[in-house]
Amino acid sequence: MADEASGQVVGRVLGTQSATPLSFWVGLEPGTVVQLDEVIAARRDVPGRGEVLIAGVVTNVEARHEGAAYDSDVFLIAEGVLPAAVVEAAEVTVTRVEPEVYVPPLPGSTAVRAGERERERALYFDVMERRVPVGLGRDGEPIHVNMDFLDGTRGAHVSISGISGVATKTSFATFLLYSIFNSGALGAEAHNTKALIFSVKGEDLLFLDHANKRLDAGAREAYRRLGLEPKPFGSVHVYAPPRPGDPNGTPHVSARTQDVSPFYWTLAEFCRNELLSFVFADAEDERAQYTMLIGQVAARLARTAEPVGDAVRLRATDDAEPVICRTYDDLVRFVEETLTDEDARRAWGAQLMGLGTVNAFLRRLRSSVRALSPIVRGDLSAKATIATESQVTVVDLHNLPERAQRFVVGVVLRGEFALKESTGSARPLLFVVLDELNKYAPREGGSPIKEILLDVAERGRSLGVILIGAQQTASEVERRIVANCAVRVAGRLDAAEASRGEYGWLPPAARARATIAKPGTMFVGQPEIPVPLAVEFPFPAWATRPAEAAPPPAARSGPGRADPFEGLGAGADEEVPPF
Repeated sequence: MADEASGQVVGRVLGTQSATPLSFWVGLEPGTVVQLDEVIAARRDVPGRGEVLIAGVVTNVEARHEGAAYDSDVFLIAEGVLPAAVVEAAEVTVTRVEPEVYVPPLPGSTAVRAGERERERALYFDVMERRVPVGLGRDGEPIHVNMDFLDGTRGAHVSISGISGVATKTSFATFLLYSIFNSGALGAEAHNTKALIFSVKGEDLLFLDHANKRLDAGAREAYRRLGLEPKPFGSVHVYAPPRPGDPNGTPHVSARTQDVSPFYWTLAEFCRNELLSFVFADAEDERAQYTMLIGQVAARLARTAEPVGDAVRLRATDDAEPVICRTYDDLVRFVEETLTDEDARRAWGAQLMGLGTVNAFLRRLRSSVRALSPIVRGDLSAKATIATESQVTVVDLHNLPERAQRFVVGVVLRGEFALKESTGSARPLLFVVLDELNKYAPREGGSPIKEILLDVAERGRSLGVILIGAQQTASEVERRIVANCAVRVAGRLDAAEASRGEYGWLPPAARARATIAKPGTMFVGQPEIPVPLAVEFPFPAWATRPAEAAPPPAARSGPGRADPFEGLGAGADEEVPPF
């Protein structure tokens, strides 16, 4: 019954295993090899309904000796003493029945390796009006994700999980962004769509607009098969914190010198925008009483701080002498002296709080001075705020302590989310790439960042803010954030982590495979396809570390221009990356 669109016959539906409308087993023809993730199709004539296509993905393959009764029989069979046959069978998990007449394929019916048309139908690619290629399947053909589940039309957000350094989560996230921008799925919107990437792993993501010198012919061919041109991102701007102790606010990066700007917040902005809550952005017990003091102090600073340039003038009480704070340390000292004074504490609304609560607040505030002093300033005249004007904006955080990283992520996300709310439009889209999501939105405890990320996960779809979150352990991320991710991706997983309920979207065979997956192999789950698909995405066409960065075209073309990246490949960076 196979038509001209069908592929090679691989075997017949088994009668020794029960076939159902959702799964069936195929006995393979001698000499035929079927591997996991291939697409297999069978057909059945249903009276009154015509021919029904029953197609699915191979989720298990078994080989055994038919006729052997004991384990030791294998040796006798190998020597030709005991007659037996080698039988291979493949389990097919049904992904599509067309038309929707849910009947099982009949035992003995022919099973074929899906041809191009049947593969498109089995994987629902034929109903995807806007396709985003995410890699090549085991058959070497492209695998797509429906853009409707990425841009908020029918769903949004992406969760990427896997072992650090092996799962290539960041590489896949950047490839996904590149595919979204260049696949044509966004149409004319691609020019205005933006991406905001928070980089915490050295200077590896600072060269996305530089070609990768290590891209070989095989990788270029993979891009072409996906319908993509292998090239770097076209518009990238990097923001980095100022160098410690530098009065000029020079960006604290060493390898990149062009299109890099410093970022920091003035003391006036810190007080006016009530950024104090993000100083306490680590997950804390919400029952702790000092958390109530944070809002009161932030509101008092916003109400009474008088800008003096980028510094602020403050008063402990209405009739007290004014104090000018020019550094973050000055501001912390002022708050500390105010809250330890009986009269001033009453003026700041903290009179009902015990001294132990006040001291708990001050201890945590004092411990933030070293971390936040470089990025909360009153001594720099030029403002340096992060603006997502380029297609890709990279915020480099690797030189900041963890507490300062949380502060930056929280403040920037709040600002971008508020900006989208003020416009009232979901377009243009903003994709936010955030690694170590379990650190910013842990399952237990609460924090201002966690609340913002929950807001993004639950309302971002309607506002055009799309989260691409990566983490080693999805089991440690707030459940509501993971639950709102329409697309889920897993690379190499720890065996214990793979057994957690958060990976229920992976069938048992896929979970086991995820523990041995090589770098570059990802399992992608999306709502339209009932089983996750294994994909291999190509080596990045853009530099993922300084040693890989080719000079930009302007540096190559000009006469007498020196290569600004010459010598950057020396040392440990010259090692071949895992992916």
